[in-house]
Parts: sequence; C-alpha cells; structure tokens
Amino acid sequence: MTGVLKKFNSFRSMSLSVSQYFKSSDLEIQECKQNERKVKPDWSQLVFGRSFMDHMFEINWNRDQGWGTPVICPIHNLSLHPSAKVLHYAQELFEGMKAFRGIDGKIRIFRPDMNMKRMRVSAERICLPDFDGNELIECMKKLIKIDADWVPPYETGASLYIRPTFIGTEAALGVQSANDAILYVICGPVGPYFAGGAVKPVSLLADPAFVRAWPGGVGDKKVGANYGPSLALQGVAEKMGCQQVLWLYGDDHQLTEVGAMNVFVVLVNERGEKELVTPPLKSGLILPGVTRMSLMELTESMGEFQVSERTITMADVKQLVKEGRMLEMFGAGTACIVCPIGRIHFQDEDIIIPTPPNSGSLQMRLFKSLQDIQYGKVAHEWAVVVD
Repeated sequence: MTGVLKKFNSFRSMSLSVSQYFKSSDLEIQECKQNERKVKPDWSQLVFGRSFMDHMFEINWNRDQGWGTPVICPIHNLSLHPSAKVLHYAQELFEGMKAFRGIDGKIRIFRPDMNMKRMRVSAERICLPDFDGNELIECMKKLIKIDADWVPPYETGASLYIRPTFIGTEAALGVQSANDAILYVICGPVGPYFAGGAVKPVSLLADPAFVRAWPGGVGDKKVGANYGPSLALQGVAEKMGCQQVLWLYGDDHQLTEVGAMNVFVVLVNERGEKELVTPPLKSGLILPGVTRMSLMELTESMGEFQVSERTITMADVKQLVKEGRMLEMFGAGTACIVCPIGRIHFQDEDIIIPTPPNSGSLQMRLFKSLQDIQYGKVAHEWAVVVD
C-alpha cells in the first residue's frame, strides 16, 4: 500500500512557511444565544444537506495581509460582490467528511488528516493559499464540541457531515487567481445512506459520449467544477431507469467513477485468485477517495484477496460476467461507504452484475468493518476523538 499512500499524499512544497499559517490557538468564538439556537431535526427524517448546525468556522485570507483571525460564529449568509472570482471562474473547492457518535458516546471524525492533505492539493491546483491541515482539524474539533448536540445518537445510524469549503472572493473580473479568499466549514446531521438499513444494488448508465475527467485536468481534485457538468447526464440516467452514471474514458471505455464515488470490481483473475480491483490514480482521472484508500487497506489486512490498481474496461466487465469470474462490483464513498452495483446499461445492452448475499460479499464485510471503526466499536487510529 506504500505506493497508494505516496500517490495520495504527494504534492510539491508550498511557498508559505508554517509561521504564516493560521493557528487554532488564535480562534475566536462567538456563540449563539440560547434562544437563537435552532430546533434539532427528527433524526429519523434527515435529508442530506438540508439541516445545519448553529455555528460555522470562518477565516479570511488576503494576498498582502495573509490569514486573518479564525472565528467560530453563528452560521450566516456570505456577502459576495457580483464579480467575485468564485462566481465567474469556479475558483472553489470543498471536502466531504463525517463525524460519528460512537457506541460509547464519544464523537469521532474519520481520517480527517487524509481530507486535509487532499484539500491542500486541490487548493494548490486552483491557486488558493496553503494552510496547516492539523490546525484546521483542531478548529473543526472545537466547532463540533460547541454544537455536539447536533451529532445524532449512535442508535440512529446517522452521522454529522462536515463540509470544509474554500472560495476565491476578490471583487474583480479577469481570469487571474484571487487576492482574497474565504475558508469556511459548515456541518449538518445526515441519515444513513440506505434508509431502513436495506442495502439495494443500483443500476448504472454508461454512455461513452460523456466524460467526467481527462488526463491533465482536475478529475483528481475535489473542485466544484467537476460536479456541475455531471448533472445533465445524471438526469438522462434517471429517465432511463438508472440511479447513477458510470463514467467512462477513452476509446477502450475505461471505468473511472460511479457518480461521485470510486468504483471497485471483485473478480477471479486468470490465475484463479480472488482480486479486488480499482482504477489507478496515476492517470489523473480518479479522485483519491479516503474511503477508497481505507477499503483497499482493510482488504489487504484480510489476506484473502489480491488488491490491485489497474485499468478496467467495459470489455473486461462483459468478459468477466460472461465467464462467471465477476463476483461483485460496487461504488465507494463518504456518503455510503459501499454501494452495490446490479446492472449496467451500455450501448443498448443491460449487463447484469452478480449481487451475492450481503453476509457473504466482500463489500458488506468492508462496510461493517469501516462502520465498526467509525462508531467506536473497534479502536483504531483512523477514528479521531473530539476531546
């Protein structure tokens, strides 16, 4: 797994010295009055991205003055000039991560260091300033402590979604990097991805006429510009009875991602070995998902499967299904952990993917292992306790 870690963590050194980064020790806290706090939503009726905590984290940056004072304050609307860079040139990035209330009542954030490393890589790519990821983690921990009652109880199976966001705000037209920016964090409770606990396979539309990313682009960065253009094909998929899009690339129809998730194939290789395969990061087409890395590491620790990063094409998928060597296929991401794939509609053909019983599938074993870590059933360094 060393190679995977190197690919995920690699980025050239930034120009700012550590002394120029903001510090969590300088954090100013402006708490809501008790009568200003919102009523919590019904934990059993949560809709993703619709409920938000009472407070947010916010800090301004200016090219000449550097970072301002980090602040936790009541959540509020942002005030932007109509010419702000983010609105015209998509100088924007975000992260998605979660905190969980464990079986012991403690709150844990899952692998925030990995999100911070990816966030800094994205910032460098779209010319936003660098920051110390550990300091932002400390600020987020304090934010969550202030609004700890917004983290759903363990028994609900829900969690707290954390959305760090970084935008260029300079009021000036012109395709140049912004001289002003805002980094902020908002959080809100979200329910389990599969309502009622029933994990159902999804159907995918694979249309080679559309691509999500290309070599040398920003498909491997968490920037908002990757997502808006994907909405049209998602709408087409839904009209065709599919829940998600399987994004392909190249004349050989390489698999890249499933919707906003990484994709995995479990197969029997030509040597008769069981193997977990996912597309490689080196092409720049694939977002280096934190869940992706975690599932690969967990599978390696089992010692039952080969774990490989290599190109998978639609021809490979069809051949594996035809020969009975396709065992299962799934998407993986922060929201769902794993999402089984049951059907792919490709070039007027429906390819049926085997969906083994939950108890016997690798994906559901991984799902349980990761959830046990996230909810504190198993002690693990990936779960960072909010003190």
